[in-house]
Amino acid sequence: QVQLVESGGGLVQAGGSLKLSCVGSGRTFRKYAMGWFRQAPGKEREFVAAISWKVLNTYYADSVKGRFTIARDNAKNTLYLQMDSLKPEDTGVYYCAQGPVVTDSTVEYEYWGQGTQVTVSP
Repeated sequence: QVQLVESGGGLVQAGGSLKLSCVGSGRTFRKYAMGWFRQAPGKEREFVAAISWKVLNTYYADSVKGRFTIARDNAKNTLYLQMDSLKPEDTGVYYCAQGPVVTDSTVEYEYWGQGTQVTVSP
């Protein structure tokens, strides 16, 4: 079965950096689009970034553009999210997701990880 396992979350001060990883297994990782989403307490899950499977096009939410970088290493079946200049409003549980097309919509992704907590203190 398909599994996505995130890691790299933690507590960081505003202005700091974190790098999240997501390791996929169960099907051919390189053939699928990947995305990062996040969910803050009491809020809906929201799109953060996505990367296509073929030409590696990247897409970002306006709120993270210029601060976050999504990347993938298909040889390692791993997705990354480098987060710089973190703000308290970036706090939330971060999820990686896998699907057939690159999109900012949660409904288009077939598989999700369990999430990793990111907390940014003022």
